[in-house]
Amino acid sequence: MSFYQLLTLQFVAHLLADFFFQTDKWVESRNNSGIKSRYFSAHLLIVFITSWLLSFQWKFIIASAMITLLHAATDYLKIKFSSVKKLKRYIFFIDQFIHVGIILYITSIFGTYFEIKPWFTLPFSGTGTIIAAAFLFCLKPSNIIIREILHLYKISAPINENEPGELPNAGKLIGNLERLLTLIFILTGRYEAVGFLIAAKSILRFGEKDAVKSEYVLTGTLLSFGIAIIIGIFVLQFL
Repeated sequence: MSFYQLLTLQFVAHLLADFFFQTDKWVESRNNSGIKSRYFSAHLLIVFITSWLLSFQWKFIIASAMITLLHAATDYLKIKFSSVKKLKRYIFFIDQFIHVGIILYITSIFGTYFEIKPWFTLPFSGTGTIIAAAFLFCLKPSNIIIREILHLYKISAPINENEPGELPNAGKLIGNLERLLTLIFILTGRYEAVGFLIAAKSILRFGEKDAVKSEYVLTGTLLSFGIAIIIGIFVLQFL
């Protein structure tokens, strides 16, 4: 296992712990009750377990403990500063930037002073790890990032009581599918298919009468495709 594969695995652990294994209910409880919330301790336990297990080595247990402690401190500060009006819209991005910085710093220290020696020979390469991380990022993390970007620019979903309700969670599913397909097309060099996918979605919305809703959907669509394209280009640099 190389250092870069270990670092990528730690980013995967962060995606799993902070996005996939944490529900909105947990986040809401932590925001309301702070460190007294039972979900706060559960979240930290998951952070530690995913970090250590995905390191595939015993010695990384100390590094995982340090990542977890600093993760706890960052989440605590996030809860405290989330009530500050000037920081409220930026708190998610600041929080994630610090988490990524902590992972990079602790993993770098470990790679400098300890031999990277996994329990067994991993059945996947560093390239496979990066691709897996890219596909994971295109799912729930991207949905949350898009939501936070819209919140950052004070863009909210339009509500029209005269129209019938939309399918619940359909937008998230569509977003996940379009990002996954876009990433696949980019990694396989079928860039024209990406343009076709964007055009196909635009046609479906062409008859939309509500201009505000159209602009909202267009903004979300461009962000969704933009994230997938950036991730695809980033991954191609390592292939």
